[in-house]
Amino acid sequence: MLPRFRISRPLSFPHFSMAFALAFAVLATGCGSSAPKSPGFSGNTSVTVVLTTTANDQLSEFGMVVQGVTLTDQSGNTVNLLSAPQGAEFMTINGGAIPFSAASIPQGIYTAAGVTLGSAQFTCLTVLGPGSGNPGGLDMSTYAYGQTPAGNVAVDLPSPITITGASMGLSVDLLVAQSASYPSTCYPEGIPQYSITPTFNVTPIAFSSQPTNSANGKISELEGEIATIASTADSFTLSLPIVALTCPCIQPTSLTVSTDASTKYQGIGAFSALAVGTLIDMDGTVQPDGSVLATRIAAYDPVALNVMTGPILSLDSATPTFYSLGRQQNGQTYSSQPQSLGVYTYLDNSAFQISGQLSNLDSLPFDASFNSSNMVSGQNVSVFSQAINDYYGGQYTAVTTMTLMPQTINATVESSSSNGGFTIYSVSLASYDLFPTLATQPGQINPLINPAEVEVYVDNDTQQLNSQPLAAGNTFRFYGLVFNDNGTLRMDCGQINDGVTFVSQESSDRPRADDSGTITVHQTSIGPRVRSTTIIRSHESLRSQADR
Repeated sequence: MLPRFRISRPLSFPHFSMAFALAFAVLATGCGSSAPKSPGFSGNTSVTVVLTTTANDQLSEFGMVVQGVTLTDQSGNTVNLLSAPQGAEFMTINGGAIPFSAASIPQGIYTAAGVTLGSAQFTCLTVLGPGSGNPGGLDMSTYAYGQTPAGNVAVDLPSPITITGASMGLSVDLLVAQSASYPSTCYPEGIPQYSITPTFNVTPIAFSSQPTNSANGKISELEGEIATIASTADSFTLSLPIVALTCPCIQPTSLTVSTDASTKYQGIGAFSALAVGTLIDMDGTVQPDGSVLATRIAAYDPVALNVMTGPILSLDSATPTFYSLGRQQNGQTYSSQPQSLGVYTYLDNSAFQISGQLSNLDSLPFDASFNSSNMVSGQNVSVFSQAINDYYGGQYTAVTTMTLMPQTINATVESSSSNGGFTIYSVSLASYDLFPTLATQPGQINPLINPAEVEVYVDNDTQQLNSQPLAAGNTFRFYGLVFNDNGTLRMDCGQINDGVTFVSQESSDRPRADDSGTITVHQTSIGPRVRSTTIIRSHESLRSQADR
């Protein structure tokens, strides 16, 4: 039996209709007149907005509806770079980047930037202690605003941005540590004091014709569903994932993707094997018009109808079942009815795979494998399926394919060594990181020796974007594939960014209400804030409440 959950989730946002009506009004009036031309400026420049995140591992999700991204020039004229509201989940792109929007705007010098938001929500996880009344239960608390007040949003433009040339990029970086505050235990008692204060850093990007990393135009691990295929060229439109944490959900946006003779295919032989509805994972480079040129396209399960990507939350030691967190979702069912959790069972014929993003797996000095006998809670996975079963009645969704995907960890270097062509960094995780948090659940199917430590393998192909030296005592964000090697976590690292400071967190060993088997719901609405708490007393209750 999987451990019992307690979930805090927003149940309803009754004032969203008015909120979105106001959002569209803002968009309709946000584009001001053209900025005056200074000497050397002529015409417009195509600007692509790219989203990124700077975060530690304290939060498991951070979703919001972005209603506008604006620039204001020296004369006070404002242009909007977003044509319609879009949803985004930011923890997925910690240290990475995704193309978000593109617009043609007047050339000039812009001295201010703004971001307008609709709803905003974040989620944290903790395992309840022995004095809680539900020891070992996984607490998943979500804090939400139905509409984010403009005064809560801060946008820093470190220096004026000169918009010139045919095309350029604009990075909008969410600084998560400054963007959310909540009870230090993640476990709310009564009406908790919390705030959502999204804080962004906006800087220009000079896209490279041969980008090597996310800082100069390379896009990695972009997921979606093929919506249309061009009849006259090797290109298609990609429907980007639904973000469940931005519900009432914004319909998925689409991105134009092109291919060329150098595009690599995984799981399929060629472009001709792609079809409308195919669920893919891809790498590519941002183009001047905001589209993406694919360098790698993977179809891990070409006939699957649905996919959910996010970390494994719980594995049942007695049955082949597990929960996963639904950060990103695509497919026939999830596109119309996204869910907070995936409730799955893997069968004898379920396939286990590893993302093809990193090409050095065969040279690693350990067995880089992923299967039902070594997967652990905290690993990031894409779970493919056909029909999604209704788990109100206790039915799990059968897994057709499960793929280990790259993820970001925020960790401090303890020591280093070498083996062959790899430098191996022993790093320590904060206590609130998913691996040490989830490892405290009872009945782990594959217990880890030390879930707060990871061995990170770095070679010449690892993109090192860090400004600090890789020395003991320094903290970094490591991005790559995390494997369980006989109880030891090991990462094949693809990219390194500067880290984010750890924060202290109190024990979650608090008294709880009675464990009578009932479901208690408390809901409060304070100004723009909406929070609901659903206390789940049993595994069966979870099935009836998890996707509200």
